[in-house]
Amino acid sequence: MEKVDYDARLHAVYAAGRRMSPGALRTWMDVFASHLPATRPLVWLDLGSGTGRMTPSLAGAFGGPVHGVEPSDRMRAQALADAAHPAVTYAAGSAEHIPLPDASCDAALLFFVWHHVVDHAAAAREVRRVVRPGGTLFVQANFCDRMPDVWWFRVLPGWLAADRAQFRSEEAVTGDFTAAGWTPAAREEVTWQRSASLAEDVERLKLRAVSVFEHLGEETAEAGFARIEAALPTLDDGPQYETSQLLVLR
Repeated sequence: MEKVDYDARLHAVYAAGRRMSPGALRTWMDVFASHLPATRPLVWLDLGSGTGRMTPSLAGAFGGPVHGVEPSDRMRAQALADAAHPAVTYAAGSAEHIPLPDASCDAALLFFVWHHVVDHAAAAREVRRVVRPGGTLFVQANFCDRMPDVWWFRVLPGWLAADRAQFRSEEAVTGDFTAAGWTPAAREEVTWQRSASLAEDVERLKLRAVSVFEHLGEETAEAGFARIEAALPTLDDGPQYETSQLLVLR
């Protein structure tokens, strides 16, 4: 599948369309903490940090420094402008080329980025290089055999099929890391509040900040939103939750 270019369009809508509430961020920080030593501070790599939606929270929860590494110039510019923190730095780089010394991080996070990586084998080795021995890697990803049960996929199975095509199986992704010397330590299913209401969820979805829209034609997207509008009275209008898969490796 063609690589998504975040500098073309997504950088302008990503922060608004994919933002997390303070409660959602606390949910994720608590999950990470449950797999880490109580020692603080901890040095983090946030690989594929994007607009910095999680990077400052990592610094706040674990002390830092936190190194945000992001290949998209425009996503990184958004992070520098809107997600600054005294213990956070943002740098250009990629999963295959991380601008950090060997064994310089206690923990690393790949949050919804692994499907964008070109060379999985090289990237898994490179992350292992920068995480110290005994350190922890968190990989949040969708898997083609375990897709999230979100309401718009129930309304539009065609969108689900298009999104699934971006991802590989859990076994394949885990194999990327074990082949590079990582050892699986845990697997979590993390349920977090994505939006406070259905109306908020719909408005954010209309920003098309989810990468699947880069693989849908304009006509398909517009027809899908028309079907969503028709289906809204049948949907739960309360807070919207999502359950995500998280791999923990050492």
